[in-house]
Amino acid sequence: MLNLQGRVAVVFGVANKRSIAYAIAQKLAEAGCTLAIGYQSERLKGEADALIQGLENASTFQCDVSSDEEIERSFAALKQRYGTIHTLVHSIAFAPAHEIHNDFLETTREGFRIAHDVSVYSLIALARAAAPLMSEGGSIMTLSYYGSEKVFPNYNVMGVAKAALESTVRYLAASLGARKIRVNAISAGPIKTLAARGIGDLSIMLKGHADRSPLGRNVEQAEVAGAAVYLASDLSTGVTGEVTYVDCGYNVMGL
Repeated sequence: MLNLQGRVAVVFGVANKRSIAYAIAQKLAEAGCTLAIGYQSERLKGEADALIQGLENASTFQCDVSSDEEIERSFAALKQRYGTIHTLVHSIAFAPAHEIHNDFLETTREGFRIAHDVSVYSLIALARAAAPLMSEGGSIMTLSYYGSEKVFPNYNVMGVAKAALESTVRYLAASLGARKIRVNAISAGPIKTLAARGIGDLSIMLKGHADRSPLGRNVEQAEVAGAAVYLASDLSTGVTGEVTYVDCGYNVMGL
């Protein structure tokens, strides 16, 4: 295990113990990171506090990423508490359910806006707030999916949002490189998380992925988390603007 003692990681998107963000938080804690876990609203505070009970050196804070004012307040509090942060994990995505389940042609203007605001613009807003606290350089990472490149049934506007997210990673990498801040995405294969349950035919996606991937199986949360620890560590100091696939090789296959 890599040693990340003395480093502070801020993690957004820890929904429950099956979420990818929780697995990342676990691995970062095991590596020695001090963790600050963001939750969306007061209603979710109790659940967030319960989730960190098994994590060493972890605390929670409220931050609705759709509010610039709340982001500003949150990072001011993080600066006061920690001074410097080293890693930012953005594991946030949302689109109204009907925008995912309906035919893509029926995507509404408002649904498109919400999907891109929450799933994409939030990365820009969080990176802007985090950058001044990354005085020693750092690592920003987000979570994507292969639906950014290929059409998957019942993914629809979220696939378009993930494509925008990956482009945003590249532009942020160029913008923040002079500050020694790296920005990357992890494209994970389908995983049975709470968020993924909102996608129709998830079981078909999982079976198809396992059947076609070179490793002949689906990826696990802990494997995605392992890549996140690598991106948070000094082993990845020359890596930025990249999309790292952790999908058992599914993306390399034609048939």
